[in-house]
Amino acid sequence: MKFEQRIEVDAPPEVVWEACADPAQLARFVGAAMTVTPAEEGQKPALDGRYRIHLKLGAALVGGDIIIVDFTPAREFAWNAFTGVDHRLRLRFRPLSNGRTALTLRFAYDAPGVLGTVADLAAYPKVHSMFTNALEAAKLEAEHKTAPQPAPPSLPRRAIRELTYAGVLARRGIVRPMRPDTLVRLAWAARTWGLSLGTAVAAGAIRSGGAPLIIDEFGTQTYAEADERSNAIASGLALHGVTESDTVGVLARNHRGFLEAATAVAKVGADVLLLNTEFSGPQLQEVTTREAVCAVIYDTEFHALMGDSPAHMLRVLSDAEPDGDAPSLASFAAEYHGRRPPVPNRSGKLTILTSGTTGTPKGATRGAVAAGGTLTLEAPAALLGRIPLRAGMRIGLAAPAFHAWGLANLVMALGLGASVVMRRRFSAEEWLAEIDRSKCEAFIAIPVMLQRILDLPKDVRDKYDTSSLEVVAVSGSALAGDLATRWMDSFGDNLYNLYGSTEVANATIATPQDLRAAPSTAGRPTRGTTVRLFDQSGKEVRQGETGRIYVGNAHLFEGYTGGGDKERIGGLMATGDLGRFDEAGRLFVVGRDDEMIVSGGENVYPREVEDVIASHTSVAEAACVGVDDDKFGQRLRAFVVLRDGETLSADEVKDLVRAQLARYKVPRDIEFLDALPRNAAGKIVKRELLDT
Repeated sequence: MKFEQRIEVDAPPEVVWEACADPAQLARFVGAAMTVTPAEEGQKPALDGRYRIHLKLGAALVGGDIIIVDFTPAREFAWNAFTGVDHRLRLRFRPLSNGRTALTLRFAYDAPGVLGTVADLAAYPKVHSMFTNALEAAKLEAEHKTAPQPAPPSLPRRAIRELTYAGVLARRGIVRPMRPDTLVRLAWAARTWGLSLGTAVAAGAIRSGGAPLIIDEFGTQTYAEADERSNAIASGLALHGVTESDTVGVLARNHRGFLEAATAVAKVGADVLLLNTEFSGPQLQEVTTREAVCAVIYDTEFHALMGDSPAHMLRVLSDAEPDGDAPSLASFAAEYHGRRPPVPNRSGKLTILTSGTTGTPKGATRGAVAAGGTLTLEAPAALLGRIPLRAGMRIGLAAPAFHAWGLANLVMALGLGASVVMRRRFSAEEWLAEIDRSKCEAFIAIPVMLQRILDLPKDVRDKYDTSSLEVVAVSGSALAGDLATRWMDSFGDNLYNLYGSTEVANATIATPQDLRAAPSTAGRPTRGTTVRLFDQSGKEVRQGETGRIYVGNAHLFEGYTGGGDKERIGGLMATGDLGRFDEAGRLFVVGRDDEMIVSGGENVYPREVEDVIASHTSVAEAACVGVDDDKFGQRLRAFVVLRDGETLSADEVKDLVRAQLARYKVPRDIEFLDALPRNAAGKIVKRELLDT
């Protein structure tokens, strides 16, 4: 069993070191569950210092003797056990900007035999929670703050909740009866790679190795083949210098190479950084430098972007056949076929980059366990409780896998033992043909993709049989205008809309019933999630009023890799959006809180004006931004894209808004464009509109 937890402390490394680089100090932060006795009374922590440690895990008391094996002040502190249960602990102290410190704790222990493996898994939540809380206590002390005293969680209530989640997963086919030897093999995979893509792919191979996993332009790949190839690739990466704790960038479109790369990196024990396929060369260089990337696995088409990368950076092609000396996933899979990488001492993490519509993308890291340090089934249950995906489905993944929405569904598909249909690039007609050919039962997309499909002539859409579709799930940006209604009128009531963010995961989901009743709604909070709206002073607004959206659940992100966090109130995290609830409890997102303008003393939200403009039959899409105005302080400027062959004047657009909204919401300027600037996740990049 192994895990890693990172926390940022608002104090320099020297202060943080004094607070916690001592076994006795750590025991004090852990509390009554941990006792430390020095080998000699009054001894100070130092290299080769020896202590006896006991941990209370439920009714069990485990422990042994340890020796400090690394004592580099304000840098590294580590101990290893030399009697009792084999375990290792390491604290890393790294300086950040503004005098802050990144404090990372790694802990690993191994109980022998199969029963030991089962015991490890059973104790994992308790041990992780214990040390996570200790880090929080150390942070508060180093920052000279008073530690909060939260009420202890109710174990019976938690157990009932987790049983409910398990029931949801059982109905969808993730949790199902298995033979004892299968359970042991799954437990061993989890012990080897933790809660990572490495375990997910290995588990799929154990449960249904011959089933198709990926269907793409290269053909069909089974779960067993993906597991075998990722083992070989991981061995190749390790022999080419990739080690535990390294960060490896993955710059790939939707095809098997993306999954093979991310899985292999996880099996090495390194961290995966998912890179945006729309990056320019300078952006790629900036992000890889900031995130200390040691290697990049990338599609051949991005070779030119890699031209300025450092000479020491390992470069591996993700979609090329073995060719001379150029490293590729294919060459690693061939050269190291049948080899397994060494068992890592940590579980690798995934870092997803924010969409970057208002600035440089930030890295948002997700660890192996839920926020709060306990293992929970909440995340998959939240999605599957509202979106009826099921085991063995054939799922078309059009949303980019490097984005949080696409990645979440790829991971969900692995848990379901589903087959994932992928295409490198999105083409509306080609995806309709793929749905027809592969008989996809689910389609995962972003809203603009649905818009592109609906923009096809009806006779083109009618050429393809899409009756196999049971679920069409979208996220990543708002459902503009009457998009939801138009889709369901054309393809049936199969549309589900998820609202969330890279930082908070999912917040709400709208079902087809919700979207029929209110086509622009983001839906209701998912299972286990709290959504509240606060004003600028932090006071909760009344039902029907607009406020800043805050979300609380078990899978909030751990913080930005470059430092910083989202604003939090009482354990709830800001999404950066504004919203309101209707009388039925449905959430409506009215726009970004930094996009609201004040025009003539009145608050104006661009989103509601965009929806009115987009509702016109001649309009394909619209976006509004705030601009300075001498008379009103600020006014809106609207950018409108017309459907092919349609005409509309600026005055007609203004009259449309004036007929439905207050006069101060009517845009001052109307500009017609051929297309709106979007990023790879389908979000409109409004800062580019301001430059037009």
